[in-house]
Amino acid sequence: MTIAGLIAGSTSCDKGFEEVNVNPVLATSIDPVYLFSNAQFGSAIATQMYQMQIVQQINSPYTGVMEGGNHNVNYDPNSNANYNSLYLQNGPVNLLTTVIAQTKDLPARSNLYNMSRIWKAYVFMVLVDTYGDVPYFEAGKAYLSGINLPKYDDQKLIYEDILKELEEGTKALDASKSIESGDLFYKGNIAQWKKLGNSLLLRAGMRYTKLDAAKAKTYVAKAADPANGGLLSDNKDNALIAFNSTFNHPLANYFQGTERGNVYLGKALVDYLKTTADPRLRMIAVKYAVPGNPIATAGAEDTTRANQDGMPYGYNESTVVNAPGFPGKIGSAFKYSQINRRTVGKIDAPEFFITFSQTQLLLAEAVQRGFITGDAKALYTTGVKAHLAQMAQYDVLATIPEAEQAAYLNANPFMPANALEQINTQYWLSSFLNGSEAWANFRRSGFPALTPNPYPGKDPSVKDFIRRLVYPVREKSVNTVNYNEAVQRMGADDLGTPIFWDK
Repeated sequence: MTIAGLIAGSTSCDKGFEEVNVNPVLATSIDPVYLFSNAQFGSAIATQMYQMQIVQQINSPYTGVMEGGNHNVNYDPNSNANYNSLYLQNGPVNLLTTVIAQTKDLPARSNLYNMSRIWKAYVFMVLVDTYGDVPYFEAGKAYLSGINLPKYDDQKLIYEDILKELEEGTKALDASKSIESGDLFYKGNIAQWKKLGNSLLLRAGMRYTKLDAAKAKTYVAKAADPANGGLLSDNKDNALIAFNSTFNHPLANYFQGTERGNVYLGKALVDYLKTTADPRLRMIAVKYAVPGNPIATAGAEDTTRANQDGMPYGYNESTVVNAPGFPGKIGSAFKYSQINRRTVGKIDAPEFFITFSQTQLLLAEAVQRGFITGDAKALYTTGVKAHLAQMAQYDVLATIPEAEQAAYLNANPFMPANALEQINTQYWLSSFLNGSEAWANFRRSGFPALTPNPYPGKDPSVKDFIRRLVYPVREKSVNTVNYNEAVQRMGADDLGTPIFWDK
């Protein structure tokens, strides 16, 4: 080979080596705030098949590809949704880990660094609350550190670090430093980010109420201390992604697309809203004349309270015809109430991650438990009104007038003797369509008082309700050593093994 050929061959090899060793996630010329905003956007994931079915807000009778929480069974393509979406190569875990690595030693980008720490804590709360032990300290470091098979970490240790990251990251935010306008939540507003960080700390602290009340009390007090920046104080502080006609809500297919005739509202939700004459019912529930059709040809839309029927649990597509009060079918679709496609079920409906309403209700519970001082009734009332008002953020058609809000609260007053159930049942309503949080708080608090799903073919590990989801099948075959270590430490990889704070 000639020298020229050697040089050419050497150049070719070098070029290929450089290409395969370039991190496709790590931005070398793009502002890292865009990685951060993509992480925020990617945190809205489709989790209809388990979480919202377990807490009996959404239901489907179908077996097969629609199966999961509706029948208390494990079905990998649906149970792996959180894991696969959040650990995706261009998903929130990898993106946030990259942003943190890029900005850690850049004082000028300290706000982006700390915002990323806060949001990474949120993402891992969802992962731990769903699966238990998960890769954490080594997660997202395939390109940064060459770790392709990350170890699973003890969920208790992950939560300890989540608390630390939320507390430190929130305190370190500084309005005098660079404002990150690419932030999708608040356009970099530091006061609002401090409120978000503290509100997430409150949420994380309250997870310990069953496990360690003293610890819960400590972190609730830190979160609620106004000297640390305060908590979400208005619906304008709600952390959400505003979708549009181009970038649709991830659940749009279930409510508007090909699955629209297969998804219904759960009986427990509809019955509760009917019994309490809740004005949210007409914003959430509807009966379409032709329920399987697209909204343009679905015909008349009946939102009358008395006419709504939630689909009961315990049945499949064949046996549901035997359910008491079965309303019949129109074509292939059942005549049970569906989600309102003009309001909360819109393709461009917002995704709420953490809200003023949820925060006020958690504070009300903290006061009721004696963790902090305050007026539980006032906090409860504010929390309920906040969610009633929040409905308008879906669509102007979902606006509930203040007089109607007041009438609802007068008809359903705060009762101290029943406070924990009332507060957490309202939290269940306030978390509608935020399946991960509704399920987590249900396991933690035990409310609302739901009747276990009686489906006869349930997984034998489920005693009353599903306590966690099973790891993706791929993890068991690809990351085998670390998977086995996690199962040995945590307990069986099944639907009945509880998360550490649920014991």
